[in-house]
Amino acid sequence: MASVFLYHVVGDLTVGKPEMVELCETETMEAAIRAIGESTECGIPVWKRKSHVGMVENNEMLQQRFVGILNSLDIVAFFAKSECLEDHDKALKTPVSDVVVPNNSLLKQVDPATRLIDALEMMKHGVKRLIVRKSVVWKGMSKRFSMIYSGKWLKNIDASGSSNNLAANPNRPSSSSTSSTRDKFCCLSREDVIRFLIGCLGALAPLPLSSISSIGAINPNYQFVEASAAAIEATKKLPDDPSAVAVVEQTQDDEYKIIGEISASKLWKCDYLSAAWALANLSAGQFVMGVEDNVSSRSEYNFSVHPTAGNNNQANGGGSARPKKFSSRSIGFNPATPSLGVSRSMYRGRSAPLTCRVTSSLAAVMAQMLSHRATHVWVTEDHSDDIVVGVVGYADIMAAVTKQPASTNPGPGRTTEVAGNDIHH
Repeated sequence: MASVFLYHVVGDLTVGKPEMVELCETETMEAAIRAIGESTECGIPVWKRKSHVGMVENNEMLQQRFVGILNSLDIVAFFAKSECLEDHDKALKTPVSDVVVPNNSLLKQVDPATRLIDALEMMKHGVKRLIVRKSVVWKGMSKRFSMIYSGKWLKNIDASGSSNNLAANPNRPSSSSTSSTRDKFCCLSREDVIRFLIGCLGALAPLPLSSISSIGAINPNYQFVEASAAAIEATKKLPDDPSAVAVVEQTQDDEYKIIGEISASKLWKCDYLSAAWALANLSAGQFVMGVEDNVSSRSEYNFSVHPTAGNNNQANGGGSARPKKFSSRSIGFNPATPSLGVSRSMYRGRSAPLTCRVTSSLAAVMAQMLSHRATHVWVTEDHSDDIVVGVVGYADIMAAVTKQPASTNPGPGRTTEVAGNDIHH
């Protein structure tokens, strides 16, 4: 295992991270849209209110207040319901608790001195956010550099303490804080971890230059809908991770050609009301390829955006009282040509799926995800840019970089794993 996982701690990733701002489950969907728009992620944690204002919480109390994570696709899927399309004002005033899917296991609070390998293990098994206490004085384990907290450079006095447990070990160097900073936390996402790892590629060599197929990073169990199906069908197939459904066309060879995707990352900061109408009324192919205002009368839909709702939210781009027409541009898509009759390879814009090939290196895929702020990359066959064979997400990358090599001298019928390659005897 690479030393970077053993000698770095979670605290190394928190420098410069802003203080966490909580979104309460009693807030409206309108407030949630604003919060996601201001967030660095396409999903935000949702919390229960504190029982007493100013109370000091321990780890268990904080964990119990966490409800789940609300993402952009959850919002669009909710607004796509018939009752929401009929009454936008009521939909925007709906409490977040009615929309977010409760899942208390998606977030964990950890000590700043928690080893990076332990954090990776948590995230491999479904944790999407780590809550880390800020403004603390701690004796970390990082050998690369000392950390700065509370405006002071701190020396790593003791680097001998370690633990294989995911929870903080009380016998190892730990954190302490003053009462004035006790309740200040920052939130680390899996993107933060991948961004940190891409700065340490040399320590992971030769793994970053290995193909994603050779190290087993491709997940073949992806969800998809055919382009001719209703776009709303995608919301019935949403996997937990990544929150994305491929939109495909079946070829004459019974293979699937990817033409787009319906995902939380693609819908981040979109016009949620326009996207919701499109999701409820268009086919999956029309939704992802982009339907322009002048395609046909069937692809146009007039709906009045009430000024009361529009003046205070981002769901409808500022809220004009005049009838508004759906187009691909209104939900963030910007195709190169306004006609569906032309070749689809020319009709690409923001809706084009992010893809790589089975022979792409792990480093290249990580760079793709970070540069596009994507939670995943679709994998296509080496001989074709469109035939999809799987998907690579955050959890797949973390599993690949922490995989333990097997014995180099297996018996007959055993499998040897050399630098992530499976060789069957």
